[in-house]
Amino acid sequence: MTIKTLDGRRFAEMVLKGAQHLANNAKAVDALNVFPVPDGDTGTNMNLSMTSGAKEVKNNPSDHIGKVGSALAKGLLMGARGNSGVILSQLFRGFAKAIETKKEINSIEFAAALEAGVVTAYKAVMKPVEGTILTVAKDAAKRAAVVAKKEPDIAIVMEEVVKEAKASLQRTPELLPVLKEVGVVDSGGQGLVYVYEGFLAELKGEAVDDLKTAAVSMQELINAEHHKSAQSHMHTEDIEFGYCTEFMVRFEEEKLRQHPFSEDAFRQDLSRFGDSLLVIADDELVKVHIHSEQPGEVLTYGQRYGSLLNIKIENMREQHANIVNEGHKSMQPAPAVKQKEQYGIVTISMGDGIRNLFKSIGAHAVIEGGQTMNPSTEDIVKAIESVNAETVFVLPNNKNIIMAAQQAASVVDNEVIVIPSKTVPQGMAAILAFNPTLSAEQNEKAMTAALSQVKTGQVTFAVRDTTIDGVTIEKDDYMGISDGKIVVSEKDKLSVTKQLINALIDEDSEIVTILYGEEATEEEVEAIITYVEETYPDVEVEVHNGGQPLYPFIFSVE
Repeated sequence: MTIKTLDGRRFAEMVLKGAQHLANNAKAVDALNVFPVPDGDTGTNMNLSMTSGAKEVKNNPSDHIGKVGSALAKGLLMGARGNSGVILSQLFRGFAKAIETKKEINSIEFAAALEAGVVTAYKAVMKPVEGTILTVAKDAAKRAAVVAKKEPDIAIVMEEVVKEAKASLQRTPELLPVLKEVGVVDSGGQGLVYVYEGFLAELKGEAVDDLKTAAVSMQELINAEHHKSAQSHMHTEDIEFGYCTEFMVRFEEEKLRQHPFSEDAFRQDLSRFGDSLLVIADDELVKVHIHSEQPGEVLTYGQRYGSLLNIKIENMREQHANIVNEGHKSMQPAPAVKQKEQYGIVTISMGDGIRNLFKSIGAHAVIEGGQTMNPSTEDIVKAIESVNAETVFVLPNNKNIIMAAQQAASVVDNEVIVIPSKTVPQGMAAILAFNPTLSAEQNEKAMTAALSQVKTGQVTFAVRDTTIDGVTIEKDDYMGISDGKIVVSEKDKLSVTKQLINALIDEDSEIVTILYGEEATEEEVEAIITYVEETYPDVEVEVHNGGQPLYPFIFSVE
């Protein structure tokens, strides 16, 4: 049967089958990881993200495909976990935006929505990397646009989308050197293929349980997507802007006729007035946060598009003086309402010991998560809101959480600064570099600089055989990882740990902090302490029970 139009009901079923097929194969996607550590989680992240989107769709049934698309985008946004989950959410955010006013769509509009999703996803990543889920989505959408010009049957268009997505997936090793080195394909792209296969199954009336999985060899099931993460923050390091300015503009049709609104152009125009800029817009309003030296000029610019609402301007220099002179207390406390602190710090950790350690050095909220379970955007949003501060610094402590943290920052009213920490030691170094008497910009600069002043070592075990960076690894071997690079792999845990320590410590090293996990015995901890003290007598040793899973030892070297 030819399917010439797609309405909300059928698209909802496509979403549910896409989510189900991805869930059925999440473990296979998890296995696609360059590093054979026991926390390959691309499949888990994409599954949880897509499941959140599907749940929102199921809870908001409609014949109107635009409304179903909006529900999907909302669910994905709040449930997005890890880089792959965030990119997936952006793909369908752009898709939903393209169809939001339509009750049903044809093949050309379907293809155009896929392309709009790709544009949105690329914009979300500061430095897009080809050979990832982005490339697979882009190639598939381009194919859809070509086919839809001559083919009215949406099922046939979707079939071509799946074919091209699979072909693009097989080309990813030619675009991303780390994939070619291991001889595998991209895991995020593989996850997207599963979603698209589920879409096609619904259009063809097939059950996803009957689908053959994408043609992936066992060698390809060693793949990785967690290679680079996007970075995105706008600031002016050389100039301090004294006024924290927040306001909203309610759009007015008469003004919009004179000055048509473009979110990108609006953001770019405002950037010349200051830094720490955040712009969030929908069809009715735009919300702005900016640090500026001329807040009046900022408000005048905003007024070009409509009426001003909820204006708040604070003199940050005066705030700074009050903090220094009054011991960080508000000058006018309100007994009935808890006043917001100037600063708050949110961080992510795994293990009770590491959580307590973070709190002891200044974290206001600690989210449970990390290697085995990346927190969702919503988890991070709730933590940001719980600290009750004007400016909140977020420390992801995992490269696969950075994008979710940045996405959370874009949907809250607070000023949120994401410090791109990739490890627990980096997160600890960043908190210790925080100074409440400095401005937000100065703290951001100091905390970010601190990330490069600490080395991170990790000991864990391999979940399969592989070879990477010239190191041959066998399943159940212990591995020593120095700042993301596997430097040693052997059966003996203590031998691996000692060799890792040797790789981390040099003549400039002064302090070694040992965080031992659930799987480290008391005897092993004592042996490592003795080894460091005897081998490196000039290096100070600190030891903490981190309680972290999967990683018997984590080292911080400064």
